[in-house]
Amino acid sequence: MNKSILEKIQELQEQGQSFVVATLVKTKGSAPQEVGAKILVGENGYIHGTVGGGKVEERVILHSKEMLKRNESFDYADWNLQTDIKMTCGGVVSFFFERVQAKPTWEIAIFGAGHVAQEVVRTLLKLECSVICSDPRSDWLNKLPDHHKLTKIHTSEMKNVVADLKPGTFIASMTMGHAYDLPILLAAMERNVFPYMGVIGSDSKAAVLRADLKKNGANPDLIAKLHCPIGESFGNNTPVEIAISIAAQLIKARDNQLS
Repeated sequence: MNKSILEKIQELQEQGQSFVVATLVKTKGSAPQEVGAKILVGENGYIHGTVGGGKVEERVILHSKEMLKRNESFDYADWNLQTDIKMTCGGVVSFFFERVQAKPTWEIAIFGAGHVAQEVVRTLLKLECSVICSDPRSDWLNKLPDHHKLTKIHTSEMKNVVADLKPGTFIASMTMGHAYDLPILLAAMERNVFPYMGVIGSDSKAAVLRADLKKNGANPDLIAKLHCPIGESFGNNTPVEIAISIAAQLIKARDNQLS
């Protein structure tokens, strides 16, 4: 299989998309492509690859889209190029269609793009998850790698990002300080659809933060579930080891949610 096709399939799965892989498996007479040619088709049509273009490819795309609508897993088709495809050349082509189901995506929202967040994001991008990172500082956001699993949001009001997060998103706040963390957490607790919320800091910061959340009317049950200081209790205070401890806690919380 063409390496670019394999890479694209992996990318689409990581993005949580459903699609069809259509493969030319047999030919007789004239054919627009060699056996083994593949094309990827989504609900909106062509994504990647080719099985020869023209009327044959158009028919494959249409057949794949109909298959996605019917929620079918597999299909097989033999088409006569003259009678079925309305082409002047003779021949028969056979296609195998396989639907690839989207994987449930684990979404993590990181607030802040400072030293620790830089390491956290890079660690998380190695896992099967998608990451959103927001920060009012464009220079710090620009230090993050460009990656198809990473969405960077430059905004002066990070709390507004919370409204657009999908239910089930894990939230980790590692901003420049309390004045930024508090409104983010208040917005998150008001929605009450996020199974994990954590904040970087010390035990003393955690006490102040919990007191201020209570003063602002946050749900006491959600305050009690807040992870602050964020991360597992191992390692030193270097950004990379803090990031590993945070990633470990996120994975642990994810697995506890699934069990």
